[in-house]
Amino acid sequence: MSVVKRTNRLPFLFDDFFNTDWLGGTINTSRIGFNTPAVNVKETDDKFVLELAAPGLNKEDFIIELDNDILVISSQIEAENETKEETGYTRKEFNYNSFKKSFNLPDTVNSSSINAMYNNGVLLVELPKREEAKVQPKRNIEIS
Repeated sequence: MSVVKRTNRLPFLFDDFFNTDWLGGTINTSRIGFNTPAVNVKETDDKFVLELAAPGLNKEDFIIELDNDILVISSQIEAENETKEETGYTRKEFNYNSFKKSFNLPDTVNSSSINAMYNNGVLLVELPKREEAKVQPKRNIEIS
């Protein structure tokens, strides 16, 4: 009995076709890797919070844009391919590239009050909710 490695490309072709966002988004999670930071989305009673893990970057490296209720977070860093023999490296793989993540904002977000901060490798984007979208406290209604 021998061990044979089978390569069945057909399931991967289906994954490529059905998991790709043909409009340019990042829905194909099987291809998310080093160039696309992971994002957590948290909802509280009064806001949404996006937590984007991007260690090694500076806050100046990010571009955050809002256009027609689409929030785009991107970064473009030029990689230096300069090699110096006096550094002592035999191999150098540190390299940052660009990424772009888009989010469709719901109507409940107050787009004029969006805040962002970068701390310890995590970009936090706070998306406050509009007053009418916040959870209202329980109240009694009188019957007339």
